[in-house]
Amino acid sequence: MDSLKIDFQKVSGLVPAIIQDEKSNKVLMLGYMNQEAIDQTMATKKVTFFSRTKNRLWTKGETSGNFLELKSITVDCDNDTLLIKALASGPVCHTGEDTCFAEKNRSYTFFIDELRAIIKDRKNNPNDKSYTASLFAKGINKVAQKVGEEAVEIVIESKDDNKELFLGEAADLLFHYLVLLEAKGYELDEVMNVLIERHQNKS
Repeated sequence: MDSLKIDFQKVSGLVPAIIQDEKSNKVLMLGYMNQEAIDQTMATKKVTFFSRTKNRLWTKGETSGNFLELKSITVDCDNDTLLIKALASGPVCHTGEDTCFAEKNRSYTFFIDELRAIIKDRKNNPNDKSYTASLFAKGINKVAQKVGEEAVEIVIESKDDNKELFLGEAADLLFHYLVLLEAKGYELDEVMNVLIERHQNKS
């Protein structure tokens, strides 16, 4: 981030900055930044803009407390637009919405990555109170058995109309499947690559 090459002259000293949530990938808002705003953002790790209406710097969240924690800054191919990835500590829009485009700032795919990281940690740093660690301690056969048991249970629940029970079994199956992948030393990304290749090779 220290070697940003921005063409301020092209845009009269202010560049648009697209703010994207690092985890959900949702676009949160659009603001404008001059060199001073960029310098302050990088120094404080809180996204700061230049307000065209107030004619001054303003840090997002300075009034509401809903700051944007800086994660990365990149410049586009024309060196006149910024993409800033950040983590929002609360609603971004002054209306109370998650984003300035009235979208919910959530994505369940990033939770899968968090869950995978937790499972990996339980494998590498086991403790007696962890159910996941206990599965790893019992070996691959026990983990595989649990996946089989959960698969049978979801099949049974699929024959009924109890949504809560079905989703509960679906969650159990997904969790134990992720544990099995970790026990085997494989990544979910490798499975996804197989699916992608199959999709691309479909005639």
